[in-house]
Formats: sequence, structure tokens, C-alpha cells
Amino acid sequence: MKSEPHPLFFIALLPDTGLQSEVTAFKQYCARHFGASHALKSPPHITMVSPFRWQIDRLPVLAEALAEFSGQQTAFEIELRDFGCFAPRVLFVDMVKNPNLEVLESKLALALEEKTGLKRKSGHGFHPHMTIAHRDLQERYFREAWAYFSKLEFRRSFQAKALTLLRHTGGKWGIETTFPFPEN
Repeated sequence: MKSEPHPLFFIALLPDTGLQSEVTAFKQYCARHFGASHALKSPPHITMVSPFRWQIDRLPVLAEALAEFSGQQTAFEIELRDFGCFAPRVLFVDMVKNPNLEVLESKLALALEEKTGLKRKSGHGFHPHMTIAHRDLQERYFREAWAYFSKLEFRRSFQAKALTLLRHTGGKWGIETTFPFPEN
């Protein structure tokens, strides 16, 4: 009898619900106009730890490490600015370079490796963004999609004040647990 693989998880920063709605509207535009709906399977987010498989019986170890780490962080502002792409398949809401975000990602990777054994995937640099189309954005539509989004102006900001563990279930990503940063 073949056993099921361990579930997929990833760790992210999620913006407030109002901003999530705005970014989801961009995802919906991509689905309607360019046939790219895959990005709608997760809430708008900034990936801090890429998807990884994790044993369910070890979930408390991961949750404890994330709670301890988050309890030592301070909220900070993230500025979103316009759009970017990774040709020929990915479109995203871009952001202003943010040293606080880069430090958070680095410290999180080190803490998780130390406390849980979870290792950072090699070869993946950290380029924070909020994806609005990927995977199913066909190359033949990419140029048209990028021409549209590259002309739009989008300036927003939000407070990064919690890490969120998301779990892949039923073909989409759902929130498993949120780990807030302490109130200032």
C-alpha cells in the first residue's frame, strides 16, 4: 500500500484584507483576459519560505518554532510599487527594496533550520513580490499581459505584523496558522 506524501506548506506575509482584495482583482483580471487562474489558488502574499513537505505529526515542532520566532519580531511597513515580471510566465506586484524584509527572511531561514531542520532551498534567491499570474500564463499571452500591467501605477503599503503558515489542501492554499508579531 502506497503512503500519501506529507502535505505541502509554505510560510508567507499576508497584507491586510483590503489590500488582499485589490491584489486578488489583478489575479482575476489575469484569469479573465489571459486564461491564467492558477495564482487565484492562494491568497495574495509575500513568500518567506517556499513550499516544502512536512510530516503532520511534526507540525507542533514547526508551529512552536514559528511562534517563538514571530514573538521576537517587530512590525514594519512594506511598500508596494507597480508591477514586475519574470519572463515569460510570471507577473507580480512589485515592491520597494526593504532591508527589514530581507533581514526577516534570512533570520527566519536560520531559525527554522536550527529549530526544525528545515533547510532553505538552494539556488533560490529572495526576490519579494506578490504573484498575480504564473505557471498557466501561456507564453503567447505574456507579452500582451506584461504590456498591460507595465503601464499601470500601483502604490500601496501595509504593515508586516505576522507570519502565516499555509497548507495545500484540495487544490488550493489555505491558512493553517497565523503567528503575530508582538504589539508595539
